[in-house]
Amino acid sequence: MGISYFEVCQKLIESGASFVVVTQTGVRGSAPQDPGAKMVVTKEGLHFGTVGGGKIEAHAIKKSLGIIEKNTPAPPELVTWNLQKDIGMSCGGEASYLFEHHHQKSWPIAIFGAGHVSQALTRLLTNLNCSITCIDHREEWTGKLVGVKSITHPDPKTLVSTFSENTFFICMTMGHATDVPILFEIFKHAPDSPYVGVIGSEVKGIKIKKELKDLGASTEFLEKLKVPMGLPIGSNHPYEIAISIAGELIQVRDQRKL
Repeated sequence: MGISYFEVCQKLIESGASFVVVTQTGVRGSAPQDPGAKMVVTKEGLHFGTVGGGKIEAHAIKKSLGIIEKNTPAPPELVTWNLQKDIGMSCGGEASYLFEHHHQKSWPIAIFGAGHVSQALTRLLTNLNCSITCIDHREEWTGKLVGVKSITHPDPKTLVSTFSENTFFICMTMGHATDVPILFEIFKHAPDSPYVGVIGSEVKGIKIKKELKDLGASTEFLEKLKVPMGLPIGSNHPYEIAISIAGELIQVRDQRKL
C-alpha cells in the first residue's frame, strides 16, 4: 500500500519544506481528471498525485512553482481555466483548481539538548521567523520547552538524519561525550550545513575537534564547526549566552543571503 496524501503532507511539514496542494474542484465539459483530484508540488516540481497530466498539469505546476518562489504566505486561490483558450488543449471544457500554499518557515534550527541555555535560547528564537526543533533524552527538560517542537528520545543522534541539509545545528547536551556522537552524525548527514555550533569553552572545542578528526570528520567540517559558539559578548547568564548565540545565528543567516 502506497503512502497517502495526508502522510505526504505531514512529511513535508516535518521537513520544513514549502509546498502547494492543487485540488480540482470542478469541471464543465471534458477534462482529463475528475473533481477532487489532488497533486502536491514542491520547489523541485511534482511531488505527489496528479490533476490529469499533460498540458493542464504542466500549467498547474508552473503556477504552483511561481507561488513557492515568492517565499511569502499566499491565501488559497481558486482559478478556472478554459482548456482550449488558456491551456491550448483540443478539448473545449473548463476546469477549476484550488491552489493552497503551505508556506514553511525557511530557517530550520535543530537544537540537541534542552537544558538551561536551551530553554533561554528557544524562548528568544520563537520570536523570529524560524522553525525550531529541540531534542533531549530527559522528559523533565523537554516538557519545559515553550513554543517549539520538542522531542524526547533516548538516543538523539539517531534523529540527525531527519533534518534537511540546510538546517542550523546546535549542540548543547550534558557534555562533550554526548555532543561528539551527534556532531559526527551531522558530519555524515549534512557536512555542508550552514551552521554547526557547540556550547562550551575553547578547551572543550580542542578536545571535540580532535575526537571528530579521529572518527573521520573532514578538515572542512572541523574548520567551520563553531565551538565555543556565540558572539564574544555578555556573561555566563543563560539568557546572555542565548543572546550571543542568537546573534551569531542571525549573522550567519544574513551572510548566506548576500
